[in-house]
Amino acid sequence: MSLPTLPVTHSPVEKFREYLNSRSTPQRFTEQQRELVEHIFATHSHFDADQLIRDIDKSKLNISRATVYRTLSKLVDAGMLRTMEIGARTVYEHDYGYPQHEHLVCEHCGTIIEFQLPAIETMLQNIARQHQFQVEGHTILVRGKCYSCSQARSKRRLDMI
Repeated sequence: MSLPTLPVTHSPVEKFREYLNSRSTPQRFTEQQRELVEHIFATHSHFDADQLIRDIDKSKLNISRATVYRTLSKLVDAGMLRTMEIGARTVYEHDYGYPQHEHLVCEHCGTIIEFQLPAIETMLQNIARQHQFQVEGHTILVRGKCYSCSQARSKRRLDMI
């Protein structure tokens, strides 16, 4: 399933520049940060910092490892990226311009499947209301095996008989 994009008032570059200017001490917006934000938001995918650095190297962008880590942290702080802990990996995904959604994660091959289910949203709103709780966001991550990995395991078992 492909997630629909949401209409946004600013491009990711403009939104990040606005975030940097709105801090108590405004920060400089560098050319490397602009290139990095454009690169990250060019396609919707899940990635970790090491994957991003390899991708940047392949793309021949001149962005230091330190700039990547600092900018990722700022993008999360700005609400443009969100993190998920999958095993020992910190995985990043777009938050700006995409709807609330959940994840299925295959613990065998690492596939991440995104899905939306309005019933989950309704249930969480009801629970929060019962407890007079103000929801600011949530992450649901379901771990297991994807169809391909389940099928491969079943075939291996049958081969042993």
